[in-house]
Amino acid sequence: MDEALLRSLTPSVLGILVRRGADFAAAEDAVQDALVEAVRVWPADPSPSSSSGGYPMRDAKGWLVTVAWRKFLDASRADTARRRREDLVGEQPAPGPVTGVDDTLRVYFLCAHPSLTPSSAVALTLRAVGGLTTRQIAQAYLVPEATMAQRISRAKRTVSDVRFDQPGDVATVLRVLYLVFNEGYSGDVDLAAEAIRLTRQLAAAIDHPEVAGLLALMLLHHARRAGRTAPDGSLVPLAEQDRGRWDRTLIAEGIDILQAALARDRLGEFQAQAAVAALHADAPTAAETDWVQIVEWYDELLRLTDSPVVRLNRAVAVGEADGPRAGLAALAALDASLPRHTAAEAYLHERDGDLPTAARLYAEAARKAANLAERDHLTRQAARLNMSMGGPGSGSPR
Repeated sequence: MDEALLRSLTPSVLGILVRRGADFAAAEDAVQDALVEAVRVWPADPSPSSSSGGYPMRDAKGWLVTVAWRKFLDASRADTARRRREDLVGEQPAPGPVTGVDDTLRVYFLCAHPSLTPSSAVALTLRAVGGLTTRQIAQAYLVPEATMAQRISRAKRTVSDVRFDQPGDVATVLRVLYLVFNEGYSGDVDLAAEAIRLTRQLAAAIDHPEVAGLLALMLLHHARRAGRTAPDGSLVPLAEQDRGRWDRTLIAEGIDILQAALARDRLGEFQAQAAVAALHADAPTAAETDWVQIVEWYDELLRLTDSPVVRLNRAVAVGEADGPRAGLAALAALDASLPRHTAAEAYLHERDGDLPTAARLYAEAARKAANLAERDHLTRQAARLNMSMGGPGSGSPR
């Protein structure tokens, strides 16, 4: 059973059913049923001529389209509230190769439709494009399966009346995929790896420098994954990571993809973010990081997005390039309520040698942390500085 093949064919098969006249919600249900049938039949009987259908060595996509269409027709016949679909029964195409039109891109656009909330768009993309089950998606997002099923059902109803031939928004699709990537890993589904797979698929369907930029960004971040945590699960700051654990193959691929995208001179925010990631990944040691160039790329990002988060990251980079006091000056111009503002301020005060202020700010940042791992890391930073200054528990007088 080639699960990767099944999942890669999902959006194309779904697109064909919609093109034939099925509404999106019914088509997506039929494709999921066909995937279940493939899992049941293909490993059990590899003979293409068997009565059960067999393993479709020559045309897996055609097999899935045929089975999904039959599932759709069966559901249409059984649903008395939708008798208007009965006229489609007589229109079933004759057996043979399916159309060469690839509807993958249209399905991406539909699942990332602007009318959907970000969480609904992510869930629908993972199911309709990624081929994941509702249970897998629910486990990845740590919510009950029934909750995720309702979210997906609402999303399908929302897009059911959207015309399939309308142009989509690439930027919206990319933001949905980036949301998937940032969820990382939870349960038995590695969402970071899934986001990379889907972005690779999108890059094969559309020639767009920002798609390439997002793929490069994902690869460069993912390449450093093994170094981000210690054996006990605690976070390891970038400067302290064992660079020998980074995946150099992924780094090389990410840099190649990024360079090809940048050569097209159509800079976008994902390309600029990837350029920052590439400078980190390409530095042999933390001390050899080209912080001056990183600041320049953050300036490009600000020109593109004017994001407060980018301004925060730029302030830290300025602190590395021009000294911690320059970084603190840049930080002082920002809203102190920004996520991780206090942690950045603590780091820059530590770099400037003001350990009491840094320790206090690390403890404050820990109380504001968005997750347990980050909170524990910041708490340890505060404790480390307090110990070095002879604070409580150090065995030294205060």
